[in-house]
Amino acid sequence: MSFQQFNVPRVVFGRGTLAKLPEEAALLGGKGAKAFLLSTPQQTDQLDTIKKLLAGSDVSVAGVFTEATMHTPVGITDKALAALGEATGTDVSSTSGSGSSTVLVSIGGGSTIGLGKAMSIRTGLAHICIPTSYAGSEMTPILGETADGRKSTRSDPRILPRTVLYDVDLTGTLPRTMRATSGINALAHAVEALYTQNASPVVSAMAGEAIRSLAVSLPKLAEDVTGEKSAERLKAEEDALYGAWLCGMCLGNVSMSIHHKLCHVLGGSFNLPHGETHTAVLPHSLSYVAPRIGGVMEKLADILPESDGDAMKGLNGLLSKLPVKLALRDYGFKEEDIDKAADIALSQPYWSPRPLEREAIREVIRRIWAGEPARADL
Repeated sequence: MSFQQFNVPRVVFGRGTLAKLPEEAALLGGKGAKAFLLSTPQQTDQLDTIKKLLAGSDVSVAGVFTEATMHTPVGITDKALAALGEATGTDVSSTSGSGSSTVLVSIGGGSTIGLGKAMSIRTGLAHICIPTSYAGSEMTPILGETADGRKSTRSDPRILPRTVLYDVDLTGTLPRTMRATSGINALAHAVEALYTQNASPVVSAMAGEAIRSLAVSLPKLAEDVTGEKSAERLKAEEDALYGAWLCGMCLGNVSMSIHHKLCHVLGGSFNLPHGETHTAVLPHSLSYVAPRIGGVMEKLADILPESDGDAMKGLNGLLSKLPVKLALRDYGFKEEDIDKAADIALSQPYWSPRPLEREAIREVIRRIWAGEPARADL
């Protein structure tokens, strides 16, 4: 038995934990700490909340950047670094970040957190994440960036954020479709962690707990509610974020395999939405490797509700209860790009329990494009 050491950030989990941001920023930035705030254009209202929160503390706002976008384009990172340098009056290209009072604070999903990670690894500045989705990037030392139409990833312990504030009150306000795709995105991390090359007993145990938590809670959160939330609803919100945290832990401590390879090809090269891509790909990536991972399929069948001993039935049943679309053509992926996607996937293949075969992978991508049911007949 062998497995690698865990890399984890400091985690503060609960409801109302956003209020702890001044305290956490001061821990990292010291006396006179300054926060450089990051968000997408759609989440500037949340930055306003943070500004008000910091206004009553000893932590000041150094500046803001609100142009985070999907797949962390290198050009956007360069623009954000220039804004950081202007706001702080420093040459961020030459600083190691050691002893700096400036702290990067990202609030949002994978787009904003990815930008914060890209800036942190380039500057050495401490990074605090405030996730508002279940994407899980905040728990990983992995950075995926796009340039010239290709997405590449790297892993480095220095990429890992220093602190993560999980506030259930923030993720509890996710729109129903985003909640569903973000939740399945998280679930995919745990499913893949069960069969990746360096899976470990500890990660496998976390993955099982994560899958169980999300599989139960996501259907309960499938509908938006108005008025006062029931106790069951509140617990489901907490369980979903708890499960997503565990999924991020899994992703951060194993290597990636075919699922993430296909998602990076489809999402990064064709600019498809992240969570939606993971959702559409998951049943097909699992069905492709299913013949080689019998023990994992048995474990999934035991975990997923209503599986009746069939993991694929359990997964498809879960997806049927959620407001998700399973055809990538609905998100702009074109039929004429299927061959290009297959070629990109084969050009830099990840390890997979079933080696990547060109015609089989092409057919998998075609089925994902069409939104056909996943089936293990390749």
